[in-house]
Amino acid sequence: MTRARASSVRTCVGCRERNHPDDLLRVVVEDGIAIPDPTASRGGRGAWLHHDCLEMAVRRRAFGRALRMTSAPDLSVLTAYVASNSAKAASPSAPEA
Repeated sequence: MTRARASSVRTCVGCRERNHPDDLLRVVVEDGIAIPDPTASRGGRGAWLHHDCLEMAVRRRAFGRALRMTSAPDLSVLTAYVASNSAKAASPSAPEA
C-alpha cells in the first residue's frame, strides 16, 4: 500500500498561520539586510511571510528569531518590495480593448 505524499507547509512569521509556500513570500538575510526571495531559490535560512503580515511580523520581532540572528535585520528592502507588490495588486487593471 502506498501513501500519498504530503505537500509542504510553511508558517507565516507574522500571523503564525500555516499555508502552502506558493501563498507565502520567503525572506532571507544577506549582510544584515532582509531580502525577499520570491522564487525561494536563495541559499540560507529563510522565514516565510504573507504579504499582509509584514507589520505584524515587525511588531512581534519575528525575523530575528526565525532567522536566528542576534540583532534585528534591516527591513528597508523588504518593506519596499512588499509595498510595491501591494500597490500593484491594489491598482485596477486596465480594461481590455
